[in-house]
Amino acid sequence: MSDGQERAWAAHSGFYLIEVERGRAATSIRPGDPIDPAATYGRAAPLVVEIGSGQGHAIVHAAQNAPETDFLAVEVFRAGLARTMLDADRAGVQNLRLVEANAPEVLEHLLPEASVDELWVFFSDPWHKSKHHKRRLIDPSFPPLAARALRDGGLLRLATDWEDYASQMRDVMTDAEDFAPAFDAAPDGWAPRFDGRVMTAFERKGLAKGRDIRDLVYRRRDRAEAPAVPVTADDAARP
Repeated sequence: MSDGQERAWAAHSGFYLIEVERGRAATSIRPGDPIDPAATYGRAAPLVVEIGSGQGHAIVHAAQNAPETDFLAVEVFRAGLARTMLDADRAGVQNLRLVEANAPEVLEHLLPEASVDELWVFFSDPWHKSKHHKRRLIDPSFPPLAARALRDGGLLRLATDWEDYASQMRDVMTDAEDFAPAFDAAPDGWAPRFDGRVMTAFERKGLAKGRDIRDLVYRRRDRAEAPAVPVTADDAARP
């Protein structure tokens, strides 16, 4: 980190940073040590989690404009977290916390089941080379983790400026039995731009390069909802 980021970390991590029990790696989380959101934030309130918060521009803006909601920024790069803390402090934001950890482990181990009202994944690394696609966050292993953390009816919001990654996201979520689309598709088949997302450097960069921004939003099905199971002729013939 730069000297300024080091100072921001030293000055503000005591308030903003959630200290977690680690597993084997520096950004891992030991299973069995979930947080208590009400204790963490000092109140019971809706919780929005952003995965891959970067320098925090989107989540600081959102937290500043929705003081009645609690926000959690998940990021593995400490420099980005330091910048987030600095901007949050300058804006007087009190309803934001940060965690330095791998996103799948946050969803599986840190957050209690059904504790999140909205989960945001905006402009995650597209790993645009074909040989690196396996590193993308949104793959078939992601929906069950998101479904665990989200409350019934909670929303998963996605955005990317890479067309093939957007298509992969849509394919993955179409096959996810715990989720249903929560948008009226625009003529091009995508969700309208989420008006709660402030324009960030990633989005500006994509637009400057002539790439289309793709939004998707899905609702977490109620846990009591069972996906319809097709009835075969053999099933119908059974007594």
